[in-house]
Formats: sequence, C-alpha cells, structure tokens
Amino acid sequence: MDIQEMTAPQCRALLSRVRVARLACARDNQPYIVPIHVDLEDEFLYAYATLGQKIEWMRENRLVCLEVDELTSHSTWATVVVFGQYEELPHTPEHESARQVAQRLFQQHPSWWEPGSVPLAGQPQPPPIVFRIRIDRITGRFAGPAV
Repeated sequence: MDIQEMTAPQCRALLSRVRVARLACARDNQPYIVPIHVDLEDEFLYAYATLGQKIEWMRENRLVCLEVDELTSHSTWATVVVFGQYEELPHTPEHESARQVAQRLFQQHPSWWEPGSVPLAGQPQPPPIVFRIRIDRITGRFAGPAV
C-alpha cells in the first residue's frame, strides 16, 4: 500500500462527493462524535439538524472537526479531516442568503431532510436548525496499491 497526502483540490473533491461526515464537537473536555449529512459550497459545509446534544454543544464551543472517507478496499481509501467553526443560520435577514444556498444544496438529494428532522419515536416534531461549518483548515490522505 502506498499512502500519500492529498492536495487541497483533492480534499475538496472528496468533500463534494461524500454526503456523510462524522462531526466531532466538545464541551467541558468531553468529546462527542456523530454522523451528519453535509454539502460543500465554497468554504462551507452545510448541514441540517434538530435541537439536541450536538447543536447545544456547538452553540457553547463553535470549534468542530469533521471527517469524511471513501473506502474502496483495505488498501484503497481516502480520508479528509476538516477543522472549522459552527455557524447557525437562523431565519433572519442577515442569514437569508446562506439559508438559500443550504436549501438549494439540500434539495439536490432525495429525502434531504432525513434523518435530521425525523423525531425520536413518540416525540413531537422538533423545529429544523440549518447550520454550516466554516472550513478553517483541511487535510487528507489517500492510499492505493503499491506500484
């Protein structure tokens, strides 16, 4: 196996292809990681969720990390790590443009609103929260068969 660093364009290409990321956030020195659906545009990853632990934690500590990967085989894979900052996009005039970007991106995928808006069994439907992660730094590696 041959492992190499990915260039920034290669990292962005992977982020454009992969829809599921693992979001890591932390509060009171306790890390938390959860899968989320994301869409890339410019320097942001857009996502959608309902109020819960990840939103509460990111509101307290905006610094987050995301990981995406593509696994073809044991020796052929790519992984990207994003370091960034949480930005909530409420229904306010100053966030309307960013919300429109998010809406356009989400609608490119069937059932874009799932699972971020499906309530837990027996629970009422919570209001949606649209947010984005501003990409501060990105890094990646890929592996392929040794030549």
